[in-house]
Amino acid sequence: MTKFVTEEGLKKIKDELEHRKTTLRQGIAGAIKEAKEQGDLSENAEYSAAKAQQAENESKIAELEFMLKESKVATYDKDLGVVQLGSKVGVKFNGSEMEFQIVGSNEASPSDLKISNESPMGKAFMGKKKGDKVDVVTPGGEVKYTILDVK
Repeated sequence: MTKFVTEEGLKKIKDELEHRKTTLRQGIAGAIKEAKEQGDLSENAEYSAAKAQQAENESKIAELEFMLKESKVATYDKDLGVVQLGSKVGVKFNGSEMEFQIVGSNEASPSDLKISNESPMGKAFMGKKKGDKVDVVTPGGEVKYTILDVK
């Protein structure tokens, strides 16, 4: 199933993959080699830890490669003036103002104000324009947003 990402999100995936395939892999290989030189592997905690780290890294590499294969960069047209993948959306709710970026589910990071296009908020904002009022059902109840700006 194709997952949409922003260009920034695709770059982050590629950068992490490159880091894991080169720097991290080499560091883990060095730790394994060093642990092997200590002798008996059956009771060698450093060897076991390095092998576990290696397995985790290889698993993450496979996951990132799959994400790259299944991801498609979303086209973003600022001139449309509607919320789409990649948009930064200024909103007002409960007397507060915030700006969110709509991103693909793989890039979502609510603490960084990056919300997935598949989340309740993301779905509600998609296709809306400046001045639109949007009701979003959240676990805490319905929240009314006014879209102040779409960039």
